[in-house]
Amino acid sequence: MITFDTLFTKDRIYISNKTNQKDIFMEVYQDLLKQNCVTKDFLRNLCERERNYPTGIDLAPIDPSLPNIAIPHTESQFVKTSGIVPIKLNHPIYFYNMIHPKEELPVSFLFMILNQDGQEQTSLLASIMDFINSCDKDELTAFFQMKDSEDLFNFLKNNFKGVIAND
Repeated sequence: MITFDTLFTKDRIYISNKTNQKDIFMEVYQDLLKQNCVTKDFLRNLCERERNYPTGIDLAPIDPSLPNIAIPHTESQFVKTSGIVPIKLNHPIYFYNMIHPKEELPVSFLFMILNQDGQEQTSLLASIMDFINSCDKDELTAFFQMKDSEDLFNFLKNNFKGVIAND
């Protein structure tokens, strides 16, 4: 059963000062590898998947004041756990748009999906979009601007419902 504590952990929330996608992925990968959450092949496959199936999402249709996000992920054989890894970017970086793959979007926040069970992929993605759609837009804007991982965790704890049961 998925609970908040299985989806999010305080030690898997990142605030990055990196300025390009490769460096951000490397920074998070190295820590996830130390935590035994991913395999050694995770980074290579994450980058390859992002190149072939981009995950940038334009949030302007939901609210033009919201920053764009990306939801990078890879196949379950490169992951040893399931969860969502929030990554606040202090410097927006470009991702290709999931809907219009030739369009680049400046992205300020990532929700990296770790999916040990390939069956959960769709529900985790839907949960992230439900979170964005269900939050008060002013509060969500404030969330995306938070500079402290504890604040990010607490906001998620109070507002992320999604696939969570019995939380």
